[in-house]
Amino acid sequence: MAEGEPGVIEYVAVARIPEGGLEAFLAYESTVLPLLSDHGGRLDRRLRSLDERTEVHLLSFADESGLTTYRADPRRAAAAHLLAASGATVELVPVVEVAAEEP
Repeated sequence: MAEGEPGVIEYVAVARIPEGGLEAFLAYESTVLPLLSDHGGRLDRRLRSLDERTEVHLLSFADESGLTTYRADPRRAAAAHLLAASGATVELVPVVEVAAEEP
């Protein structure tokens, strides 16, 4: 699955993590991120702000159904208590590559 490949769906996930929530958020991620590949997904980039309160992921899936099955995965649901304990909120935004414009 290459960037910009036809049929590949890309998303940006923005997690806002309250003070004191990072440890539980990391526990959640260590459980759910490995599940991506089971659903044709991949974590392409993972960035965290210097204050450790915001994390941004660039995710890609081979097709639209991948995100659907990932979100419905019972192993992910079983880890939801960790996300809740972290107090983090996550926004998922579908995105497309934008060609650089000439100056």
